[in-house]
Amino acid sequence: MATNTNSNKVPWFLWPFWAIWRLMAWIIGLTGRLVAVVLGLVFMIAGVVISLTVVGLIIGVPLFLLGLLLVFRGLF
Repeated sequence: MATNTNSNKVPWFLWPFWAIWRLMAWIIGLTGRLVAVVLGLVFMIAGVVISLTVVGLIIGVPLFLLGLLLVFRGLF
């Protein structure tokens, strides 16, 4: 299988645009993770508060688990 070594090279005149694009992608990725963790914590707290009643357990436990999964996804 032949590999193309030129696939990752950026021409020198496009390098500033490529660098800005990579920086913006990194910032958006970091912001997305932060939003996922914060939203997950909010869902976990809401799930605990809702499940204080017996009837609320039906909605509270899945909400808590959804928040837990969001926190895990944001951290890892």
